[in-house]
Amino acid sequence: MDLKNQQITVGELLDDPAARGVLKKRLGKLMDHPLVPAARTLTLEQVLGFAKYYVPQPVIQNTLRELQRL
Repeated sequence: MDLKNQQITVGELLDDPAARGVLKKRLGKLMDHPLVPAARTLTLEQVLGFAKYYVPQPVIQNTLRELQRL
């Protein structure tokens, strides 16, 4: 999947069934957070900026690699 140099939006990722599956698998319950739908217009880069405080770096890197392989 083309992550558009991390400028892809959360909404685009959530609308893609394969990408949504990767996010659900890697991030689990975090994907059920009530603010996830509100983040649809944010870019991946923006989300990663604050995700690093809540998600371990190896999880982030593995998730990005898996999304790129789609």
